[in-house]
Amino acid sequence: MTVLSEEDEGKFLMDVRGEQIGIVTEVDPIEQIAYVDPEPTLTNAWIQSLGRGSAGEDDLEIPAENVATVTDSELRVDADLSSEADESDE
Repeated sequence: MTVLSEEDEGKFLMDVRGEQIGIVTEVDPIEQIAYVDPEPTLTNAWIQSLGRGSAGEDDLEIPAENVATVTDSELRVDADLSSEADESDE
């Protein structure tokens, strides 16, 4: 089981295809939820990489059980969350 920590803030969220979904803005270590900004601006991405950001209202909530792997630079989920997958469902 993956355990999320505040050290994961600022990492990229990637899907199973290697597509970047967004950047982790905040981690709730008690609830084990990563909050991910799907459309960070360059400034926001820089702030997040320094661990100085916070979750916004439009951030995605990613529970730890959906995270397959954690590296020094990214969290990877075991699902296809890219916008191309959404378009193929229509």
